[in-house]
Amino acid sequence: MLNSLPKEVKISVTRSISSAFEKYMELIQWDERKYAMEQFLAYWRTYAEENASWFRQLDDEVKRDPRFHEELAEKINDVIEKILNEPPTEQEVQTLNELIEQLGVEDPDYTCKMEVKYHIRRLTE
Repeated sequence: MLNSLPKEVKISVTRSISSAFEKYMELIQWDERKYAMEQFLAYWRTYAEENASWFRQLDDEVKRDPRFHEELAEKINDVIEKILNEPPTEQEVQTLNELIEQLGVEDPDYTCKMEVKYHIRRLTE
């Protein structure tokens, strides 16, 4: 069902998942102990309803279809897995290390590119 949507809509779905995940993780300051899938899903649903044009384009019948929700859950898991497995670039790690040294702060743990970017933004503010 999700795969039968137009390419632009599928791309928009992926972007909304990624954007919502990034914003949610920033809200919890990338603290994995605070992460709760149910909370993220609620956050993403609100994000999609309020900000994603693809959500308004879908028929209500599609939105209610259990198969659509199953495929969407699979897509969410795939997108999150891809995000968490994307390593930061050498330049991003170097930038983070320079900020840590300049500011004399503790070296934060990180697991992926998105998290490194979060720490860079946080430390430059």
